Amino acid sequence: MALAEAPGSYGRPGGFAARVRPLSFGMVPPPALVLLGILSLQVGAGVAKHLFEQMPPSAMVLMRLLTSAVVLGFLARKALRSVLRDHSRKSLAIAAGFGLSLALMNFSIYQSFSRIPLGMAVTIEFLGPLLISIVASRRARDLLWAVLAGAGVVMLARGGGEVDPVGIAFALLAGACWAAYILFSASTGQRFAGSTGLAVASIVGTAAILPMGVHAGGSALLDPRLLLLGVAVGVLSSVIPYSLELEALRRMPPRVFGILMSLEPAVAALVGVVLLNEVLSGRQWVAIVCVVVACAGAALGPQKQAPAPD
Repeated sequence: MALAEAPGSYGRPGGFAARVRPLSFGMVPPPALVLLGILSLQVGAGVAKHLFEQMPPSAMVLMRLLTSAVVLGFLARKALRSVLRDHSRKSLAIAAGFGLSLALMNFSIYQSFSRIPLGMAVTIEFLGPLLISIVASRRARDLLWAVLAGAGVVMLARGGGEVDPVGIAFALLAGACWAAYILFSASTGQRFAGSTGLAVASIVGTAAILPMGVHAGGSALLDPRLLLLGVAVGVLSSVIPYSLELEALRRMPPRVFGILMSLEPAVAALVGVVLLNEVLSGRQWVAIVCVVVACAGAALGPQKQAPAPD
């Protein structure tokens, strides 16, 4: 699966791997790059959640998207000057939809983080890309992966102690937004060269979340220390994973990449234990393994080329 089609991480720019030249990481093995990217992303999520009492989730989402928009806008600054002239209204609308799905996805998963453990939220969110993968393959046996993943999510919800249903609902919404993000990402990547479409989407997403983020953050957004930490979350959660994944995709089959990305729920759960003391029950760990196996199994399916733009 391509980055836009594989079960990957929330807020991660799919569909541009062939168009953007990533940073060079020398002789680091590609699987190590993928795992480092996953770890960076989840550590960023853990740091963000740790700061929620000082900077609410909506404000933290704003900081993350703003950091990504600034970095990508700088990289695509020349192309952005003529983006309105060089692209049709339909292409711009698709890029805007990409940005809105990006904003809502990040908003929803951060709201989920604030209510349920990190590993649980990320595991439930993975239902979105898993569904896209299963629908795209159209193999009857992939229904087994869907059943396995569904059983895993049910076990998560009932695996121990009380679980906030609102947190689960936000994780499911994040998964749905992730599915939309994947579709918009593939279409945007076909219409815009390089990182231009992703830069446009990041700018739109930042603008969409700006009023809510400013209202929620209030005076915290004027605190230099919190601002610096917010930028660090943006770098850990977007810039570093993006660069590492693009480099890995240049040097390994997309299918292998998809299987490695399936480890993300387990990594999220481990980061939750280490950074946030979010201890899960044995049943919940089994549930996470079920979803990981389902995602890896779906990643083994046949590849499909994305349709050409209209």
